[in-house]
Amino acid sequence: MSQVVTRFAPSPTGYLHIGGGRTALFNWLYARGRGGKFLLRIEDTDRERSTPEATAAILRGLTWLGLDWDGEVVSQFDRKDRHAEVAHEMLTRGTAYKCFSTKEEIEAFRAAHDGYAVFQSPWRDADPSTYPDAPYVIRMKAPREGATVIEDQVQGIVTFQNDQLDDMIVLRSDGTPTYMLAVVVDDHDMGVTHVIRGDDHLANAARQTMVYQAMDWAVPVWAHIPLIHGPDGKKLSKRHGALGVEEYQAMGYPAAGMRNYLTRLGWAHGDAEIFTSDEAKGMFDLSGIGRAPARLDFKKLEHVCGQHIAMAQDAALLQEIEAYLEAKGEPALTQTQHALMLKGMYCLKERAKTLPELLEKARFALVSRPVQRDEASAAALDTVSRGILKSLTLQLQNATWEKAELESILTAAATEAGIGFGKLAQPLRAALAGRTATPSVYDMMLVIGRDETIARLSEAAD
Repeated sequence: MSQVVTRFAPSPTGYLHIGGGRTALFNWLYARGRGGKFLLRIEDTDRERSTPEATAAILRGLTWLGLDWDGEVVSQFDRKDRHAEVAHEMLTRGTAYKCFSTKEEIEAFRAAHDGYAVFQSPWRDADPSTYPDAPYVIRMKAPREGATVIEDQVQGIVTFQNDQLDDMIVLRSDGTPTYMLAVVVDDHDMGVTHVIRGDDHLANAARQTMVYQAMDWAVPVWAHIPLIHGPDGKKLSKRHGALGVEEYQAMGYPAAGMRNYLTRLGWAHGDAEIFTSDEAKGMFDLSGIGRAPARLDFKKLEHVCGQHIAMAQDAALLQEIEAYLEAKGEPALTQTQHALMLKGMYCLKERAKTLPELLEKARFALVSRPVQRDEASAAALDTVSRGILKSLTLQLQNATWEKAELESILTAAATEAGIGFGKLAQPLRAALAGRTATPSVYDMMLVIGRDETIARLSEAAD
């Protein structure tokens, strides 16, 4: 069996859509799981709408998702001469013809057939000696009888009646190729064996199959995947929230969690819910893709991302946090903050579903004195609480700074004050983090160490 080659071919007219991200992911997983190649082509033939900024955004989105591609990025526009060469080769083969029909003549034909008929060019079988000295397009000579059958790995057998498909233009009168021709030529030249894309391209597969057949080229395996819908079952749009992959990075979803969630969005493998990318590569196949549109579910996304944050290696997670801060344009971590975050990662990862949630939990490791307190934590520092903190600073001076001894000292202080430990914990949280919701008091004290703990308690007591 030949090597599997897949491709992702976005148009650079905007950001990388979440649906495009999933399509790229499916192509990447299918190729990588079979030792194949995953190629990237930018379909930039629409010169008015294509921008370098959009191309850069697409590459950033793919890089954040962790989808590496093989070889150089291919520009479709740069290959326009090759596309034109194939159109002329089709002329030579007799599978295409020059059409001199004007726009007015085509409109008149349609008007005479109630506007619904497939245009039938009078030049299809014309003698070249009758050709006028006038502009022409090159049209493919499509079969007019029978059917074109697409054996789709997701949609099943899909049949298109040939009398419903016109002789499509492959080369315009200005010598530029049409999208339908360019896609086929590029896929053939790049050795693409499997075309995995959105099911909005299913009708294109019939026309593109005809181009393959006109050139005697092998037709790739087709797999047209359903689009992603919003939670309400309607086509995904701005009203559902974030649409661009980079928006999800900016919201602080970890890339590994995003990959896992998008893999499961419209694809299933037994009971597998939470898995690594290596596991996904081993499991992913086309037969697991469903035919119905998948629905975006933010609660499920958060659950999956929370699992991946908990599973992550501490250093790798910290690296992702730093990339997130950079993407948001926020200050980088200082050396001290970096060291404390790494030291405290064991108590920060639990139950955090996004990176901003984790950073909020890590506030105690990120702040410096004087600690800024929110309203609720400031209210916890009343006269009685400050007195207890003052007394505690003296008792903690000579503690061994192990959890068991810290527990003993704090429990004794609460008993002596005649309060439960929960009542003591609130002013301690206020003193150490300036918040009422934090990791455990003991974890914070162990991470920031004796000197900083005592300094913060003294500050709050005063």
